[in-house]
Amino acid sequence: MGRARINVRFSMTSDDKAGRKNGALKGSGGAADKAAPSSSAAAPAGHSSPPHAAAATAAPPDPKSSTATAEAPEAPPAAGTAAEEAPATATAVAPEPAREGAGLRFLFISKWGLIQDLVWEVKKEGHEARYHIMSKADREVADGFVDKVEKWEEHKDWADVIVFDDCEFGSLPDKLRKEGKAVVGGTAYTDKLEMDRDFGQEEMMAAGMTTLPRWEFDSFDTAIAFIKENPGRYVIKPSGRAQNEKVLSFVGQEEDGLDVLTMLVHYKNGWASKIKSFQLQKYAAGVEVAVGAFFDGKDFVLPVFINFEHKRMFNDEIGPQTGEMGTSGFWYGRSTLFEETLLKMKSRLAEAGYVGYIDINCIANVRGIFPLEFTCRFGYPTINLQIEGVLSKWGEFLAALARGQSFNLRTKRGFQICVVIAVPPFPFVDPDAFKKFSEDAVVIFKKPMSEGIHPCDVRMVDGDWRLAGNSGYAVVVTGSGSTMDDARREAYNRVKNILIPNMFYRTDIGDRWHRDGDLLQTWGYLS
Repeated sequence: MGRARINVRFSMTSDDKAGRKNGALKGSGGAADKAAPSSSAAAPAGHSSPPHAAAATAAPPDPKSSTATAEAPEAPPAAGTAAEEAPATATAVAPEPAREGAGLRFLFISKWGLIQDLVWEVKKEGHEARYHIMSKADREVADGFVDKVEKWEEHKDWADVIVFDDCEFGSLPDKLRKEGKAVVGGTAYTDKLEMDRDFGQEEMMAAGMTTLPRWEFDSFDTAIAFIKENPGRYVIKPSGRAQNEKVLSFVGQEEDGLDVLTMLVHYKNGWASKIKSFQLQKYAAGVEVAVGAFFDGKDFVLPVFINFEHKRMFNDEIGPQTGEMGTSGFWYGRSTLFEETLLKMKSRLAEAGYVGYIDINCIANVRGIFPLEFTCRFGYPTINLQIEGVLSKWGEFLAALARGQSFNLRTKRGFQICVVIAVPPFPFVDPDAFKKFSEDAVVIFKKPMSEGIHPCDVRMVDGDWRLAGNSGYAVVVTGSGSTMDDARREAYNRVKNILIPNMFYRTDIGDRWHRDGDLLQTWGYLS
């Protein structure tokens, strides 16, 4: 779940640049480097949750939990109905005294400049927020929106709460926790859950989940021989850092596996240096659905976020895997979907001391729920969608999460969707193409916007939003509604208010809910 990086250089002619619908990106080119400091400035268009979209949820006691939780709604959401939610948290002792309420001090640390929308949200709530971006290519991202710092180490003692926006920060989050810092971020264990697919699947099985048959390979010749001996429909999934290259994932379409064989030969000839290991997973038809929740080091904070990723480049799931071009979702209480997957990881996450958001992407069908992979970090654009749907103050929530304190997370009823608006060369990494077609382009708002617009790889210059970095991942637009159609209508009406040269986006985010929601409800997974 996230901005998948596709490290493929390509050249784009002027005839190709308009209307090109590419996918989502994770990260940007360039080595880790200092982030240029910048003073913050007022933005022409902010974001806040629309008060008319939905009301806060109630939180009655949940008989399934010994802590203050809320039970799931009696009827699961279907097409055209609202999704109820059930706030709940566990209680833990705060690691150190700290200020409460407004006026907390936050330090956000990012590798690729992904979390600026949340930094900006926390700042708008009245807290102090400082932002460090390691990537040299992204160091201008968020200039003018938030305060930037060159060396995060010089500010760690200043901060009340430290937030890491991605996985693979190694032992750093745990080291800071041992120093008594309140930290939202990963652990060595959760990094491995996401980055090592085979380990993640082994942990799923050990926790009692039902996984699809899969085979791990570090040789293309061995995998080719395996499929010749065992013809069938498979999915190719690179492991390690190569899994961020979403263009390398391949879903077989032929029952004899000949298309997968062809792709493996292609990968062997062209990508052997990049793909060191990969997984072949047995294909299963069904509804692709993700279930996620925040974890406070001891327990999950309910409600759960059930969401549907739209990963392909074009409408109707056509084109290469790109990470995400948009997401639809809703907040929900305890359900079979949650209890048969994510909840089973509670003791393992608690033992690791994980604090942050975690998500399991699944295939559900009449035979069961089959978990596919973990995301142990904020999701992109999922966090933008969650900012749209959460009514609680993010500063207060992040502080409570980092300290292991009980928190009643209030969310909107109904549904939310988000739409990624991008420009060339997205999702490919081509700094020259970015300079030619997109660098410093202005995001134009036809009329003032104060809701549903989330800055991504942009900066503020004299009151204008201008594209920054080199990715072309410009903005995310969100909408809410009591039905999925209402949420789609609000989001796409907001999209129509935005002009960026050569912008592109998908127009079908959320359409699948009418089918997927009916199936999940029929199978009983939302009860």
